[in-house]
Amino acid sequence: MEQINLRKTLELLKKYKLGFVDYKIVKDEKDLDKIDYPVVMKVFSEEIVHKSEKGGVIVNIKDKDDALAAFKKLRKISKDVLVQKMIFGKEVIIGMKKDPQFGPVIMFGLGGIFVEVMKDTSLRICPVNKDDAISMIKEIKAYKILSGTRGEKNVDIDGIANIIVKLSSLSLKEKINEIDLNPVMVNEKEAVIVDARFMA
Repeated sequence: MEQINLRKTLELLKKYKLGFVDYKIVKDEKDLDKIDYPVVMKVFSEEIVHKSEKGGVIVNIKDKDDALAAFKKLRKISKDVLVQKMIFGKEVIIGMKKDPQFGPVIMFGLGGIFVEVMKDTSLRICPVNKDDAISMIKEIKAYKILSGTRGEKNVDIDGIANIIVKLSSLSLKEKINEIDLNPVMVNEKEAVIVDARFMA
């Protein structure tokens, strides 16, 4: 399998109306002038899969001075830097793997380190409809974190479900072997894909 480049990945996300966070690619310090803060800055490289492990992700940058320092640091890792709007909320992961017997299988769980540490995920064979997607979300042990506990607002469960359904459709129609939407940031208003990796 080989990773599909970001341009093609973003085209596929757009084709299936899968919302990706607002972003711009920065090649020079002067490109930092027209940015609405706060933002996240990441190395822009097809070779680096786990960007955070390489020190390639800096979050909650609040002004140009911070952005300049982050840009100089990230340029040591990659010549191009991706600047994204900072979305606050909970992290979830939505993925797909093509099983040789069953075809595309969708996975859902809490994102970030939770998916690796807690192994708390739900699975469905495609096609996945809206009811299936809601069931997947409610099935994980950590659902209470999403549904609002100790006075916190519940997140946009409907938005997560819509992403799952659209990803199911994409998985059945496109020649993709593996998809990793991690993280998808979700709060009470929206669910937005922040990072995506497609393997063909």
